[in-house]
Amino acid sequence: MRHTQRLKALVARRDATTVPGAANAMFARVIEDLGFEAVYVTGAGIANMRLGAPDVGLTTVTEVADTVASIADAVNLPLIVDADTGFGNAVNTVRTVRLLERAGAAAIQIEDQVFPKKCGHFNGKEVIPTDEMLQKIRAAVDARVDQDLMIIARTDARAIDGLDAAMDRAHAFIEAGADMTFVEAPASFEELRRIGTELRAPQIANIVFGGKTPDPGRKVLAESGFSVVLYANASLQAALRASTRVLSALRDEGSLDSVADLLAGFEERQRSVNKDFWDELEARYTQAN
Repeated sequence: MRHTQRLKALVARRDATTVPGAANAMFARVIEDLGFEAVYVTGAGIANMRLGAPDVGLTTVTEVADTVASIADAVNLPLIVDADTGFGNAVNTVRTVRLLERAGAAAIQIEDQVFPKKCGHFNGKEVIPTDEMLQKIRAAVDARVDQDLMIIARTDARAIDGLDAAMDRAHAFIEAGADMTFVEAPASFEELRRIGTELRAPQIANIVFGGKTPDPGRKVLAESGFSVVLYANASLQAALRASTRVLSALRDEGSLDSVADLLAGFEERQRSVNKDFWDELEARYTQAN
């Protein structure tokens, strides 16, 4: 079964499947190793880890496509890819979808923010007119080669015009052909429940640690009908905290002894990057000679 078909089947269950985010192939390998069913390729994570910059629209479509290709090579899981605003207008969105589909995306998410966009949990966002976003959705639907590639349409209108306006946009996105919608940054359990129950297409909930949306847990989100629950940057946040603690100890103490419990052992590290597979390849081709 193709990754696009696997993801469609997962989404159809509407059981609030947990999908962690990865900004690189290493995190994606850990996600796969732990038994998760899909990976979210996070735009904010790529900006943070690749550029050392905040999620304010600085990444390019080719940088994202390069990251997607690396992750697709490393894991055998469907990839939900954050494509920001489609990196331009409807015509740019066509190129974005073609690039990311070839790179290995099983679903592509585009949003209705004004470019340059901002993290969905930042203040000061703006959204484009609904009609302009509908053009992008139609362009994305037309551009895909594999008809099972899912087009996810996100709206950030909740923070600007309120939940009713965001819901109206999501309904329009579905009518335009979006396979899923994603109402970003609801501010209460009641808003989450309304999103999950009132919109007929499958829905995504985005739980950002420290962000604007509360985390009611998978059971509650499944009861509300959500298909996917994103924890887009949990691995990045964990790595940042652990790295800061370890490097601080190394700076201050000249040793790793006091933080050894925060470090993966050598064998764990090699297993995480599937070293046995590469050893087997080396042995096979060495013996062939």
